[in-house]
Amino acid sequence: MSEPFTLEGAFATIDEAVLRAADRGPVLLAGHSMGGLLSIEYAGRAEPPPVAAFIAASCTAIPRGVGLATYRTLAGGFDRLPDRGMWMTNRVLDRTLPPETRADFGAGGYALDAQDVALRSLSVLDLLAALERISVPLWFINGQYDQLRVNERLFTRVASHAELIVVPRTTHLVTAMRPGVFNALLNLAITTIQET
Repeated sequence: MSEPFTLEGAFATIDEAVLRAADRGPVLLAGHSMGGLLSIEYAGRAEPPPVAAFIAASCTAIPRGVGLATYRTLAGGFDRLPDRGMWMTNRVLDRTLPPETRADFGAGGYALDAQDVALRSLSVLDLLAALERISVPLWFINGQYDQLRVNERLFTRVASHAELIVVPRTTHLVTAMRPGVFNALLNLAITTIQET
């Protein structure tokens, strides 16, 4: 967790995983939150990577301007709390995540030291241009109460072939709050790849 965050390093990590998986068959790329934003930029490269389908979860927001500044301010405020606000984070997660995902969520730790650098770096992404270039099957999956739904309509207009799925009674943590639903959507995407 001590490795400094860079966009180049993040894209290299995604690319390495995709290329390794492509050796075994068609690749379903799935990214959540910041990973979803980075994966949009990656999947929408001018030279398309070997991705057969793509799920972008909880990432229909353009990370710029007031929204990004507010998010960074809130994250910075949490960092200044005792124990970096982990007592509050754990309390919220204990009350919102089901038992089958709670033990795993955050089990590897949180990269809190890299958070502000990573958030700041997102402002250079050209997500709308990337979305225009993505031609593979694409699903946007959002929680009903996800704060990152702010540009959902714009994203679905730009990527007009994409499917938008909003999972009821979930927040930004849609993958962990409703794992059965999210796994069913993964299976749908895998079936779509197998049929093409």
